Amino acid sequence: MAVRYNAMELMICAAARLLEDGRSVTVGTGVPCAAAMLAQRTTAPNLLIFFEAGGVAPLLPTMPISVGDSRTFHRGLMATSMADVMEACQRGMMDYAFLGGAQIDAYGNLNSTMIGQDYAKPKVRFPGSGGANDLASFCWRVIVVTNHDRRRFVEKVDFITTPGYLTGPGAREAAGLPAGCGPYRVITDLAVMGFDEATKRIKVLSLHPGVDRQQVEERTGFQLLWANPLDETPPPTDEALWILRQEVDPHRYLIGRC
Repeated sequence: MAVRYNAMELMICAAARLLEDGRSVTVGTGVPCAAAMLAQRTTAPNLLIFFEAGGVAPLLPTMPISVGDSRTFHRGLMATSMADVMEACQRGMMDYAFLGGAQIDAYGNLNSTMIGQDYAKPKVRFPGSGGANDLASFCWRVIVVTNHDRRRFVEKVDFITTPGYLTGPGAREAAGLPAGCGPYRVITDLAVMGFDEATKRIKVLSLHPGVDRQQVEERTGFQLLWANPLDETPPPTDEALWILRQEVDPHRYLIGRC
């Protein structure tokens, strides 16, 4: 039987299911925006979407191409500034934030700055933090969406752009970050992962349909923890796929990548 969805569609649908109705989320363009749009059109009609450039609670008509796109203000509550959005995070008003990076380690630390050991002469230079460090520091729950391979999932990131649980239990608080916030879920093209409460290390919660444990281990550069029992990620519903394809990403900018 032919597969009725691709890996990108599954990732977006899995991310959308995490966003509860009435919650707040800061998103960027791409997959995070698609997930928020899908959630708002299905299970979370009262989801409050924030954009870093200042759009607050828009009802997105179509996919914006940047965080400052005029569509990020469409029928919104406010057209404000980055300073106000970041202040909302610092005041503990932001439930979720979506982030990504070139590398992630076992404690959810992200690197979007450089590859290499010499900051002045890196092998590869990336765009850097933007607002990612602020969001990961102050939003209650951080969701990471990324492809799953050994170059990304590394034992130690080359540079900590964005703090996860740093070196383990208590490290965030020792660094002066608020207690009770941090990485929450990591969604890849293979699995959905969370973080073990005792060790703060990544734990596999569910495998996507057709994926086995060996595939995940082979594409990870560190030892994973595993939930027991291990679940299977629910596949996208027909309704979610229709909305994603016809309303959220009709030109297949995202879902056409697979």
